[in-house]
Amino acid sequence: MPTEIASDFLKTAIKRLLYYKELGDKTFQQLDEKGFHFSPGPDSNSIAVIIQHLSGNMLSRWTNFLTEDGEKDWRERDNEFEEQALDKTSLIAVWEKGWSCFIGTLESLSPADLGKTVSIRKEPLTVIDAINRQLAHYPYHIGQIVYLGRMVKGGQWQNLSIPKGGSNHYNSSDGIKDPANK
Repeated sequence: MPTEIASDFLKTAIKRLLYYKELGDKTFQQLDEKGFHFSPGPDSNSIAVIIQHLSGNMLSRWTNFLTEDGEKDWRERDNEFEEQALDKTSLIAVWEKGWSCFIGTLESLSPADLGKTVSIRKEPLTVIDAINRQLAHYPYHIGQIVYLGRMVKGGQWQNLSIPKGGSNHYNSSDGIKDPANK
């Protein structure tokens, strides 16, 4: 892969991922303590649990990314899905710790690293595939966070994108905008 394309891939992957992080951040700003622990049913995850899982995944996958398997021996994945009774401040710290590890690792990669092979649960993946895997995994869970936040806030929810019925106004105001290209 040409260096320029590889460099662009890394920049755009980071940009897109930070956009999804921002959606989570904006959801958290709207929630009180109780909102982080709301679960719509006994087999559903709360926002707190999703934060724990995402952070655990990020720390495991992206610590020593190029040299160790992405499923670390020290990760306690099953515990990520148990309520840890963390307050809002602690949950946001857990969230930030995972993102810091993940984005820091992505920023440290060079275009030459993209063709290397890493492993996750002993499955060999190119670095590009490992990044793409997370580009699918993390937004999936952030969508859950946003949906749960919207459920908690009900009519007080502040939209994070184009409000329902607002497409024509949005498209005509300054031309079509991509929320990720602020």
